[in-house]
Amino acid sequence: MKNIHNKYVKRKIEKVLIEYLNYFSIIGLTGPRQSGKSTMLKACLPDYQYITFDDYKVKELFYSDRDKFISIYDNKVIFDEVHHVPELFDLVKLAVDQDRSIKGRFILTSSAQFKMMRNISESLAGRIGLLTLLPFSFQEIEKLGIVEIEFKGNYPELIMSNYKYSDKWYSSYIETYLQKDIKLLSNIGDLYDFSRLISLLAARSSQQLNMSNLSKELGVAVSTIKRWISILEATYVIFLLQPYYDNLGKRVVKSPKCYFYDTGLVAYLTGIETSKMYNNGPMAGSIFENYVISEIYKKIKHQDLPYKLYFFRTNHGEEIDLIVDKKHTKDIIEIKKNMTFKLNMIKTVEKYLKENDNGFLLYNGAKFPYVKNMEIINYKEYLSRDY
Repeated sequence: MKNIHNKYVKRKIEKVLIEYLNYFSIIGLTGPRQSGKSTMLKACLPDYQYITFDDYKVKELFYSDRDKFISIYDNKVIFDEVHHVPELFDLVKLAVDQDRSIKGRFILTSSAQFKMMRNISESLAGRIGLLTLLPFSFQEIEKLGIVEIEFKGNYPELIMSNYKYSDKWYSSYIETYLQKDIKLLSNIGDLYDFSRLISLLAARSSQQLNMSNLSKELGVAVSTIKRWISILEATYVIFLLQPYYDNLGKRVVKSPKCYFYDTGLVAYLTGIETSKMYNNGPMAGSIFENYVISEIYKKIKHQDLPYKLYFFRTNHGEEIDLIVDKKHTKDIIEIKKNMTFKLNMIKTVEKYLKENDNGFLLYNGAKFPYVKNMEIINYKEYLSRDY
């Protein structure tokens, strides 16, 4: 791996950010803790003032005189972690409404999507452009040649430090997440059971969500599991893929599949520490599938595309790992960790592939010539492409 310590890695979303600054008065940037939001904004926009509400002195200044605060910081300002001061949203709205012609005036960031979206819907609807920054994508760090990334993780701080003390980093990350983000979001109840839920989901990554089983294992109500799942989604720990219905068949399963934004967290929570433990362990296939799908999700988010992701599975066991719905066409994708291509790997994809769609087998092997609308390629080739 190349030494990139203290070097800035350009993010794919920067292009969209600059476009938004010329169109919207306010930009909202959400994403998990430590995904690089502040670093990117400071690097891209050196002429903007940076104000973080993680600093208690800044919060104190804000609450001592809100009108004076917004009069001081009234243009080209980055307000970081705005979920700490929900009163800011109305002040920003009033400032923007005085002159809607000024674009790129405020940038609001948050690691708590739920709080951010609620305040936006109440105060800033129609005035704000929303973007999501996730941890490093394959495209952003492809040239670094990191071989352990599938189970070591994509968080910028980990990669910049060559994964030094990564176990301690994840331990601290979870502790901070539980003590700051979760307590801020809602009265979660038992933090121990909530953290156990995260570990149980990690062991079931890339699998269908069975809330009844989770409820029994944890000894809490299904309604509590549902609420906790929503919080894990809102704080960018997990995302859910819904089953695809349209024209592919009626007898399909209804439960979503659960994936983590970062497979390094999955490996940490399930005790995977080395390449040997990853490659030879029982979770190799599910972590690899999670990694590829999370990378595709990042591509869509960082290019701000309206594409939707689904999976497909019938009650008879036919399954398609991923459908990228591009509205007028679809990518129908099978994901395998194998290095050797076998025809039965793409049987279901070929069965449901339509004329305007594109089929893919993404695996660890070499490119294999096949029919026109079905590509057998190394997963890295697909991840390196722009949509």
